[in-house]
Amino acid sequence: MTVRDALNSAMDEEIQRDERVFLLGEEVALYDGAYKVSRGLHAKHGDKRVIDTPITEVIIVIDTSITEMGFAGIAVGAAMAGLVPVCEFMTFNFSMQAIDQVINSAAKTFYMSAGTVPVPITFRGPNGAAAGVAAQHSQCFAAWYSHCPGLKVVSPFNSEDCKGLLKSAIRDPNPVVVLENEIMYGSSFEMSDEALSPDFVIPIGKCKIERQGKHVTLVSHSRYVGHCLEAANELAGKGVECEVINLRTLRPLDEAPIIQSVMKTNHLVTVEGGWPQSGIGAEICAKIVESPAFNYLDAPILRVTGADVPTPYAKTLEDCAFPQTFNIVSSVKKVLNIP
Repeated sequence: MTVRDALNSAMDEEIQRDERVFLLGEEVALYDGAYKVSRGLHAKHGDKRVIDTPITEVIIVIDTSITEMGFAGIAVGAAMAGLVPVCEFMTFNFSMQAIDQVINSAAKTFYMSAGTVPVPITFRGPNGAAAGVAAQHSQCFAAWYSHCPGLKVVSPFNSEDCKGLLKSAIRDPNPVVVLENEIMYGSSFEMSDEALSPDFVIPIGKCKIERQGKHVTLVSHSRYVGHCLEAANELAGKGVECEVINLRTLRPLDEAPIIQSVMKTNHLVTVEGGWPQSGIGAEICAKIVESPAFNYLDAPILRVTGADVPTPYAKTLEDCAFPQTFNIVSSVKKVLNIP
């Protein structure tokens, strides 16, 4: 099943399961979604459950997306009133137009109302670098949103992650940010029989060990879990066994398996597509330094990240701006002090 179909299946099942659930966003209904993630949902469930919001373009001034502030606010208000909105951003780059609604309204209201006003809303859409869309449309918001108390943040890797985590996000009584990856929408992964069930969910706040190893721990999320697995396969041919951890959830972060893995392997490399400063890898480094695992490290922790620059438009430069498998292999060799 493709990642696109897994997300579609999750929304389809949750709209059927709970009459309060509805999807809104730009082009999600009649056009079947900008990336066809909502394909067929409007035809099946109607215009009260799958709603096209306005899409405007401000010529010369900036870009599309001026309406995100409006429809995100509508979604937050609907959640406060007892509905369960799934709010799609055509890209999380556009969510900057709605960040006040996400952070100041959705994330803080339950706390500020002393627990009397829950905000059961899911914000979802593509995050991170796409291809050939330059700096304003190619950035990772994992660190941005996971910084904020009141939000839960998930970053799925494969089709099973996408279906199980999106269903959990929709069912969660708190606001949840679901960071998908545009480049992976067409990627296919095997699904277990359990994952095909309408009752399948993946708990928020639990990571997954994708590959067992004993020499070095690789920790990543989203698309770059795949790069870590590729690097692990290559390194296995050289006698190096990597333990690959798929974070799945960025807030709350599942620390214990990472700590246990580092205490076993004595080495850690983090991998992400976001910028290095104050990133997810930096947070994991801090967690390890503050834990008993720090005393087990035989070498400094290394971070493989996106380049500390706005994303270039030229493909040759863009390819150099984000982690590749060889970057991970090189970092593992460096941390293990092998040629």
